[in-house]
Amino acid sequence: MFEIRDKPNLVERALLVSVYFDKSEADEAASLLDELRELVKTLRIGVVDQVLIKAPKPHARSLMGTGKAAEIVDFAVDLECDCIVFDNELTPAQQRAWEADADMCVIDRQEVILDIFNERAQTKEARLQVQLARMEYSLPRLARMWSHLDRQGGGVGARGEGEKQLETDRRLARKRIDRVKAQLEEVRKQRTTQRKERERMPLPHASIVGYTNAGKSSLLNQLTGSDVLAEDKLFATLDTTTRRIELPDGQPLLLTDTVGFIRRLPHRLVEAFKATLEEALLADFLVHLLDAGDPNVYTTYQTTHDVLTELGAEEKRSLLVLNKVDLLEEDPARRRELELHFPEACFVSVHTGEGLEELKHRMSGMLASRVQRLRLRIPQSRNDVVSRLHREGKVISCDYEGDDVLLQVVIPKAMEDVVRPFVETRVDAAAAATTTEVPVVESSPLG
Repeated sequence: MFEIRDKPNLVERALLVSVYFDKSEADEAASLLDELRELVKTLRIGVVDQVLIKAPKPHARSLMGTGKAAEIVDFAVDLECDCIVFDNELTPAQQRAWEADADMCVIDRQEVILDIFNERAQTKEARLQVQLARMEYSLPRLARMWSHLDRQGGGVGARGEGEKQLETDRRLARKRIDRVKAQLEEVRKQRTTQRKERERMPLPHASIVGYTNAGKSSLLNQLTGSDVLAEDKLFATLDTTTRRIELPDGQPLLLTDTVGFIRRLPHRLVEAFKATLEEALLADFLVHLLDAGDPNVYTTYQTTHDVLTELGAEEKRSLLVLNKVDLLEEDPARRRELELHFPEACFVSVHTGEGLEELKHRMSGMLASRVQRLRLRIPQSRNDVVSRLHREGKVISCDYEGDDVLLQVVIPKAMEDVVRPFVETRVDAAAAATTTEVPVVESSPLG
């Protein structure tokens, strides 16, 4: 069967190994190894021990020297491990060499992340994306993965030696990859159609991006009152979720929770999930969420920035938010350090609610240039306009005077021409973004 082997789902005791080649990389390698421990635990695999190794240079067969490799194998056997997990990316040849020497399952960080994504994907698009990434990872690892792959075909009427089973499997594998790509393209077309429907109602849109486990789903739940799955796990959710929120100045906002980023995210997953992450490209602005309690917060900030750059979203306007500030109550010096390093950031705690109102006002400020706050007088005979205002804008108040409907509304500027004949006054949207009141400032009408 063409798939990543089932071994990673059957192991119970794992030894984690990370190899680095420059002493200046020691701290980062140790941090990444700790992160790998959390990733492996997410797969419900027990971690027996972890080893950090300094090697003078990469070894073609085993990353490290043969003597050190033998020590690692003996150590894993002594600990009664049934799996060795490398934080480094292994080539197919290195993976096979390690499994031959250790006589146990050997996987790398990529395979761990792929297995997590495979478990967590829910929507059809996400499942297809993960399936594609797993198949592309497996293709170069087909050789000697199963004993039957060296059998040759042939028989009555066959020409030459026949086709090796390995060649047959590779051909079938490429056909499956092409089929999944076609299915994925069809799903993307459907999502494009859905997006066009959404764009007909020109509501502003923001995407929450950030490192995995920074609290993106929890923030979405707090701001919108939804119940998106939010757990203290890496990659607890993979599918994008969009909810509507009403900002303090009355305007609506579509807020999307996206998949989390991680250091050394396999490139094939960045490619596979571009369709999901393109929500970040289409948003009016980004909410870049960081974990204030994370000792590696500066690194995770850079990781997210690098992935956004790869996606082409580095120039997108963003609102930096540091979550979990309640974890800094006992360390005010650390909070001051973060405030100095991120002077424009909004500090919040989804757990206690601290800073969430300020965050909403900051969101209003991000959108002040694209909305209008108006007082309108509309004849009751034009109920079509009133209905559209309810559908595509935010009606702050509604009253009646004679045969007219008096409305205070917040609307996208795209609707300006529609309501131009009915404008009585216009309100300063930028000033309104700083208060929860709904001021009505007399000014000249539009036009």
